[in-house]
Amino acid sequence: MPHPEHPTAATSPRPRTVEALIIGSGLSGIGAAVELRRVGVQDLVVVEKADDLGGTWRDNTYPGCACDVPSALYSYSFAPNPEWSRAFAGQPEIRAYLRDTAARHGVTPLIRFGTEARRAQWDPREARWRVETTRGDYLARFLVAAAGPWHEPLLPDIPGLAGFPGEVFHSARWRHDHELTGARVAVVGSGASAVQFVPAIQPRVARLHLFQRTAQWVLPKPDHHVPTAERRLLRRLPAAQRALWGAEYAALEALGIGFRHPSLLRAVQKVGALHLRAAVRDPLLRRALTPDYTLGCKRLLLSNTYYPALTRPNVTVHPTAVRAVDGSRVIGADGSTADVDTIILGTGFHILDMPIAGRVFDADGVSLDDHWKGSPDAYLGTTVTGFPNAFILLGPHLGTGHSSAYTILEAQLAYLTGAVRHFRSAGWTRMDVRPEVQAAFGAEVQQALPSTVYNAGGCSSYYLDGNGLNSFSWPWSTGRLRRRLARFDPEAYDVS
Repeated sequence: MPHPEHPTAATSPRPRTVEALIIGSGLSGIGAAVELRRVGVQDLVVVEKADDLGGTWRDNTYPGCACDVPSALYSYSFAPNPEWSRAFAGQPEIRAYLRDTAARHGVTPLIRFGTEARRAQWDPREARWRVETTRGDYLARFLVAAAGPWHEPLLPDIPGLAGFPGEVFHSARWRHDHELTGARVAVVGSGASAVQFVPAIQPRVARLHLFQRTAQWVLPKPDHHVPTAERRLLRRLPAAQRALWGAEYAALEALGIGFRHPSLLRAVQKVGALHLRAAVRDPLLRRALTPDYTLGCKRLLLSNTYYPALTRPNVTVHPTAVRAVDGSRVIGADGSTADVDTIILGTGFHILDMPIAGRVFDADGVSLDDHWKGSPDAYLGTTVTGFPNAFILLGPHLGTGHSSAYTILEAQLAYLTGAVRHFRSAGWTRMDVRPEVQAAFGAEVQQALPSTVYNAGGCSSYYLDGNGLNSFSWPWSTGRLRRRLARFDPEAYDVS
């Protein structure tokens, strides 16, 4: 028999009415559920297409997967974790933390696993969001899009790849059942994921060919095991944990000053150059691994093992993009070739062309994707004109190259809960950010970006959208971000 909450289509059930519906159960969705319940929204549901929570930390299980900001900053303020075993926690620990947090705060029972949101459209007559899912429909007063930007793998369009006779997989869909010991492997991409998994698989494979379209700045990673005594101290003295958070936050914010004033990054860039020189003695290889842009223009990478792995006898670095695949041969744009039996794609994610944007529609049936036309835009990175009562978490304009996603998320959650509190106390049925307010914010961001390293660093990165506009980055400090989103501004909205 069908579950009563998920009747079959043949019964033509009425949509279930809820106050809030959250799409996604990663760190954003869990955080939104906790904070919405805290301000009195009890009638909410989280729809999750997978069979477990965790988002990117559920999907990315590749060898060596770990946090690239300090663990102390990688947790909710309402659920500080004194038990991290390393200064930069690994994926299994982070996933376990998310599971534990969801369970302890009563979120897990609210999640409808195996339930994919197919379409969400604003219904002006109901003044609610009509959400169609694979297991029943909903009418929701508030819609929270928490699918995240690091969710859907970006698969490159490489001629001949479909005909490759061996195994091909993306790092976010790691094939743990595929034996790499003794394999001949081509890795396509040299970004944040590859920097972690290449050193982890290099000792096992017979040959590893790294196809590197763009060299990356890689800094030393101050990672270490956290002693039991230190964890005990953090557990017993919450003030010590707050002090650690404050110190690490201040250190990253100091680095962030350089992102806004690129000339200050020369000293940090020199550290990267020395790190490369110490690890790579071969001048030809070192030249191939030396970036030609300012540090910070692309995502900042940390590793103590990446450069040494590339110097091993079984590794060949091809400083070129992949032009094609011909049978079992991978062909670089420079004409270099590699005969392999496995291709691993470390090619990133649909960051600014988020698939969720094609599933959310305004009252006229126009998708968020069509509204954006390739350049995502949202007021304070959170609300979009024409999409009333809807909130995007970790949305456009809020990304930084130096801070924790939790810092950004919690600033947004403060704004979200402030909006919901005001909405309910004022007796509103609809709130829609005014077009001129959203446009003014977007103009303010774009006016500030040209002087930052994100735009002025001389590289092409995922910060730039399909139209060449930086729709990703926040051009100021995270302190300013937190202050800006700390207070909900009702005058920015048309309401009814």
